Amino acid sequence: MTPPAPQGYYAATARPATPCPAIPGDQRADACVIGGGYTGLSAALHLAESGARVILLEAERIGYAASGRNGGQIHSGYRKSQAELEQWLGKQHARDLWDLAQEAKATVRGLVERHEIACALKNGLIIAAHNAQALNALADETAHLNAEYGYGDVRMLDAAEIAAQLSTGVYPGGQLDAGGGHLHALDYARGLASAAEKAGALLFEHSQALRIEGNKVICAQGTITADRILLACDAFSASVAPQLAPYIAHVESFIVATAPLGEFLRRRLIPSDAAVADTRHVLDYYRKSADGRLLFAGRESYFSVPKDIASVVRPRMLRVFPTLQDIPIEYAWSGTVGITRTRMPHFGRIGERLLFAHGYSGHGVALATLGGKLLAEAAMGKPERFDVFAKVPAKKFPGGALLRKPLVTAALLWYKFQDRYF
Repeated sequence: MTPPAPQGYYAATARPATPCPAIPGDQRADACVIGGGYTGLSAALHLAESGARVILLEAERIGYAASGRNGGQIHSGYRKSQAELEQWLGKQHARDLWDLAQEAKATVRGLVERHEIACALKNGLIIAAHNAQALNALADETAHLNAEYGYGDVRMLDAAEIAAQLSTGVYPGGQLDAGGGHLHALDYARGLASAAEKAGALLFEHSQALRIEGNKVICAQGTITADRILLACDAFSASVAPQLAPYIAHVESFIVATAPLGEFLRRRLIPSDAAVADTRHVLDYYRKSADGRLLFAGRESYFSVPKDIASVVRPRMLRVFPTLQDIPIEYAWSGTVGITRTRMPHFGRIGERLLFAHGYSGHGVALATLGGKLLAEAAMGKPERFDVFAKVPAKKFPGGALLRKPLVTAALLWYKFQDRYF
């Protein structure tokens, strides 16, 4: 059953939010933030706490897009390993990025604690190897993080240990990251919004930014004049800044939530209560919710969303947990993931006033929260940490406006082939 709420389980179970008004005509601000997800909310909160007059514009409702639909997983690092980053960017740049990724997780936990955000935050993340080759790569990464970065929260799991941690025998082993975790995605977004408003930020919903002209953001309801404009739309950044289109692609990720598992299955399934992501390119990722359901995501598409998401995801879920054969799926929904060609976040500037951050490529809970914080720092005249990301070379997707989607779709099919046969 797919509920009418577009965010599925999250919308059905999130704490109520007070609606924000549409923007009431022309406004003036020190900073205008475009986008009401984690990046924009974090930016608005940190700017307001620094004393700036901040206006945030959201085209729909706060947390409506990826920030209210994602898997809720908190990851360490990036989609590229630290060894890959060292080879590509050099050891010092790679270390600076690692330090910021560590800060990203701490920022999430600090905001949750400081603002008393009730979002079912829990610790623990398991990266499950889908084959022996992936397991060897995880072992190399774990050893590198232990030895070169002093990161002791990560260790390897053999086949017996991961089976005990997850209650499934489909993985040859994996990596346990005690520094990772998971939370209720929409409750976290709404908590950030509440904190930003209390700090003095003005949040406006149903106020789509149509275009940017110099220091002005044009909406249907009025114009915002601002000293700094912060673009925080992730996958939809090009709708406001078309020049970013070659750098950002979006795939649709599909998630289901089962009915409550019952006491026996709830205790048996993933007894460690960690979040889980596997090592496929088109990965499975899943966790238990605070109310004892399994939230399971699998499969992706570029062009369209299937009418029956549950029928697409359910076979992947049953491959991992065949004991759920008789457990119904009560919620099924999709979300748009912004990805970059490098799988690294894309930060930068357009002109003198506009800053942007997007492309978290599946690691958005922590990295987007940090991205907003760094956007705020740069807008307040302290760009050094923002520039650690801005210096990461961005690569355009090939094909131009007409061929970009078909080429990305072909790449996804190739990755699916690799997942199956390699």
